[in-house]
Amino acid sequence: MKTTLEELQAFTAVAGAGSITAAAEQLGQTVSGVSRALGRLEKKLDTTLLRRTTRRIALTEEGAAFLAHARAILASIDEAEELMAARRQKPAGRLRVNAATPFMLHAVVPLVPEFRRAYPQITLELDTDELNIDLLERRTDIAIRIGALRDSTLHARPLGTSRIRVLASPAYLAAQGRPKTVAALARHTLLGFTQPESLNRWPLRGAHGDEWQIAPDLTASSGETLRQLALQGAGIVCLSDFMTAGDRTRGDLVQLLAKDTVDVRQPLNAVYYRNTQLAARIACFLDFLAARLGH
Repeated sequence: MKTTLEELQAFTAVAGAGSITAAAEQLGQTVSGVSRALGRLEKKLDTTLLRRTTRRIALTEEGAAFLAHARAILASIDEAEELMAARRQKPAGRLRVNAATPFMLHAVVPLVPEFRRAYPQITLELDTDELNIDLLERRTDIAIRIGALRDSTLHARPLGTSRIRVLASPAYLAAQGRPKTVAALARHTLLGFTQPESLNRWPLRGAHGDEWQIAPDLTASSGETLRQLALQGAGIVCLSDFMTAGDRTRGDLVQLLAKDTVDVRQPLNAVYYRNTQLAARIACFLDFLAARLGH
């Protein structure tokens, strides 16, 4: 049987106070409770730690030797608790964040300088992957996922939403003309995703309903690759606002068929495992992202 914290506290308190009654008062416990804790400790150690007389309690030689270790153990626990309290006040440590390349480049990276100024003791480790990863296998603290969540074993923190739009560059439109109807898109070069296939259903209403399934002329696994192709005038694309807001503001990409576009917004979630109290470095990063992406 292992020695418990309660037993160590009872022993050191009695040794310091010189009596069980004084130690019980100090610990806020009953005299019988402290006495039982001492009895259990001596039984586990198979030795007498204290000599009890009618007048006072004194340490045996074994008790004096054990007292030094007991106090060191309790001091280490206090130090660890103080360290954890300090980390809660000033989050610190390594934080591993995973996201798809476009989200990392366009949503996370621009916020990193501000986050580093606010939390200089947190060391960020940013990892990109186009597919959903196993957080435990990759030793990842937080993964940003776009779209509907499927893994029910993870905790999720909503960060906001991002609307998707059909876009093309002015150069493409000058060369190929601007489609006036959804049906006219069939005569244009369409850029789509290799996977998942759901990303090739564009939010365009018509006789087909509120989604139009495209047959892409060129596909890529990454939204960033498709964005770059669209910027180069390679075709028409359907992408999320988080990666194209700047392009649209500058006029580098232009929205098409706005009147026929259904307002579809992709949910943005941070997912993570949580078995105990959420670490301060994770909690502050989630709060930081939610505050800036949620509007």
